[in-house]
Amino acid sequence: MSRGRAVVILCVLFGVLWAITTYADTASDIKAQIDASAQQIAQLKTEIALLQTELNSASEQKQTLQTAVKALDLNIQKITKNISLTNAQITQKDKEISSLSGSITTTVGNIGARKKEIADSLRELELLDAQPIVVALIGGATLSELFDKAATLERVRTGLQNHVYELSSLKVSYETDKNIAEKKRKELDNLKTNLNQEKQGLAIAREAQNQLLTETKNKESTYQAQIAKKQAEEIKFEQDLLNFESQLNLLVNPGSFAAAQAGILMWPLDSVHITQYFGNTDFSTQNPQIYNGKGHNAIDLRASPGTLVRSARGGVVRGAGNTDLTCPGASYGKWVFIDHDNGLSTIYAHLATYLVGQGEKVSQGQVIGYSDTTGYSTGPHLHFGVYASAGAKITSFPSISCKGKVYTMPVADLSAYLNPLSYLPTLL
Repeated sequence: MSRGRAVVILCVLFGVLWAITTYADTASDIKAQIDASAQQIAQLKTEIALLQTELNSASEQKQTLQTAVKALDLNIQKITKNISLTNAQITQKDKEISSLSGSITTTVGNIGARKKEIADSLRELELLDAQPIVVALIGGATLSELFDKAATLERVRTGLQNHVYELSSLKVSYETDKNIAEKKRKELDNLKTNLNQEKQGLAIAREAQNQLLTETKNKESTYQAQIAKKQAEEIKFEQDLLNFESQLNLLVNPGSFAAAQAGILMWPLDSVHITQYFGNTDFSTQNPQIYNGKGHNAIDLRASPGTLVRSARGGVVRGAGNTDLTCPGASYGKWVFIDHDNGLSTIYAHLATYLVGQGEKVSQGQVIGYSDTTGYSTGPHLHFGVYASAGAKITSFPSISCKGKVYTMPVADLSAYLNPLSYLPTLL
């Protein structure tokens, strides 16, 4: 071997060793960063859980301006922590994808090397097989030479089989890493979407706090007067609605909608706490002036301003609107009404804003709006109702409480209201 060729080979070997060492160092650094992100994520989750506990406690206290402001402040802190958590998860996912990319690059290089080794082995086999043993004997080859040739042939064939096996394993590893990387890229896209939604929720929460302080001028008496006014408006509206719905006479065929079964619908909130049940609950029984003895026609779920509200099932938006434009503080406020594929419809009310419109298709779990206290809500919550679709419609009817005004909103025959808990997953 010439000296120049030896130098070239040494340089190539040094380059390969340097690349392997560099990749190992990079992979080690990335793993350390992933571990650090995991610790940060765990810490943030603990802090968010503590804030949620405080928020739940504040929400259950007597309804005063002080507790309302405290609850809003805790909610802002929690959403801010959620944003930090999502940012940390995005960083972690980026590092995981980088690690997989490095692994995939290395595997692709190894696949190329195995392919070259297989090609070299095939060429060597071709040369060894070019002269049959009988021809070699006639040509004067000794038995020792023939045995050496046979041994070499067997070695090359065994090496070829090993290279083929290694190539197959590398391809499996490549496909596995590639699929995992694609899955993590989708997870990363979802996290970025969540981040944007959480930022919108934070803006809504801050606006709710500012609005409360502005409207009440930080006075307890003003706050209590606001609540009393909303309760009075609610009584008038419930009477308007009952009078109108009692005359609808919409036919509801029992076979036209899904039979009761847990899990047909998903919970519209990520964290579930029921504050008011369906039917003749203690609250509705104690307040017949509000519910007219008919019971509560939906369930109420605790939801701080800016909480993400999701579609309980895939479907088509029949309508969305804002009753506060007709009679402020008297009805659903901002609402979304969705028809599903099983004869059921759902309503989501007291929203801060909605993100979908009439005729739009939505998927299960899609964010359709953010919660708030619009309409006759005296505290932050989501009003979630389920209907037999055939017995419900969006229509207009005159308001008695706000004379000269006309509501446009979902209404239903009294027989069309269904208990949401008959269709939602069972709470553990």
